[in-house]
Amino acid sequence: MKHRILIIEDEPAIADNIVYALETEGFQCLWCATGGEGLRALDGKFDLAVLDVGLPDISGFDLCREIRKRHELPILFLTARAGEIDRVVGLEIGADDYVVKPFSPRELAARIKAILRRTAASPGIAAPVPVALPASVSAPPASAEGPDKMAGEFPFRHDEERRVIAYRQTPLELSRYEYRLLIVLMEKPGRVWSREQLMAKAWDSPESSLDRTVDAHIKSLRAKLREINPDIDPIRTHRGMGYSLKEDW
Repeated sequence: MKHRILIIEDEPAIADNIVYALETEGFQCLWCATGGEGLRALDGKFDLAVLDVGLPDISGFDLCREIRKRHELPILFLTARAGEIDRVVGLEIGADDYVVKPFSPRELAARIKAILRRTAASPGIAAPVPVALPASVSAPPASAEGPDKMAGEFPFRHDEERRVIAYRQTPLELSRYEYRLLIVLMEKPGRVWSREQLMAKAWDSPESSLDRTVDAHIKSLRAKLREINPDIDPIRTHRGMGYSLKEDW
């Protein structure tokens, strides 16, 4: 079956180029000119969405957030906004890639294929890739005594079959890259991992990612951990070196 791509782009000429480029590569495309139309179209099955940021009815960033509330399909931003802050924001809110206009149709198709290879578990589902962990990390679930009884215990538990990580007995809702990053950090609490090492471990194509990509995902991961326990930041920043997971609990 052909992969189905949802394209949300308000410029007909650009949309035509995208559709032509992707259909030439064997994809099946549906074009929507507004964010609202795109959200309604998502009731169908799609494997990936291509979003413009400057849509007439809603910001592409806000649209990405709305899609993430309802669906787990991969998202690629295709936009004229070339600033680093826009790229970081796009990746931080859950996009899988960020391509700047004017774009190469062949590069766009190649990036989409790379994303789909990484998320090939099932249509529309961006499943994380399991990573082997030491036995201490995949320990049996904590007792039901509650987080206040866990002083001194490693607070993370990993269910490899369900691909779920719990922090202080609370399951985390993680994006694919947040999941992978946390697994790497959990391998050796206290070890300092450079950004390059984290990208090599957590990304299938680290050479195509931005320097700030790891920072953006670490920031998002920290926010989710602090929602559970605002008093402790389990991820430590080592300026000029990288990140580590807290080892003294």
